[in-house]
Amino acid sequence: QVQLVESGGGLVQAGGSLRLSCAASGIIFSIDHMGWYRQAPGKQRELVAAVTTGGTTTYADSVKGRFTISRDNLKKTVYLQMNSLKPEDTAVYYCASAGTIAAILKSTPSWWGQGTQVTVSS
Repeated sequence: QVQLVESGGGLVQAGGSLRLSCAASGIIFSIDHMGWYRQAPGKQRELVAAVTTGGTTTYADSVKGRFTISRDNLKKTVYLQMNSLKPEDTAVYYCASAGTIAAILKSTPSWWGQGTQVTVSS
């Protein structure tokens, strides 16, 4: 059974930092591409950052220079370090996995986590 379990969300003031983690089980983590998405109230889910099996990263323009995605294949975990947080970063953050990077970039991954809430106060 595949499970992606996010953690690390919470309430933070603008300018602060949070580190999200996503622990995977039931998949061969090292051969899956991973992504972090977010969905704010009343908005569509959007891709925030992606990392390939080889470690190549991609970011949404809105988070470039502030967020960093990374992966630890031994721990089967993907991280999202979020710095200089803004109120507009408030959303539920989801991690996801896919066998192809195209599926991540098209927001059609194979597996989704349950999400973790991030709230940034002004």
